[in-house]
Amino acid sequence: METLAQLGDGGPGPWILLFPVIWALVIGGGITLLRRTVWRGRRGLGRPTTVADNSPITVLGHRFASGEIDEDEYWRRLSVLDEQFGRTGKGGAA
Repeated sequence: METLAQLGDGGPGPWILLFPVIWALVIGGGITLLRRTVWRGRRGLGRPTTVADNSPITVLGHRFASGEIDEDEYWRRLSVLDEQFGRTGKGGAA
């Protein structure tokens, strides 16, 4: 270890110990960047992102799918929930 720290005899000097730290920062930064951009978009593939899983509209859909309510009641309640929670996209289109 002392031979790395000696500057006068032409050795690499103590700065050589920074290379592993720099590489760790580069690799960690790359992984962080990928997690925040590319990999985040793949989590929700195939699932609509307009309505949250715990929203009243989703709960209503689960109740209809399980047979707790009939179709007429589903559409009646959905129209009320659409007015309150707004499941509309750009330009007001559903």
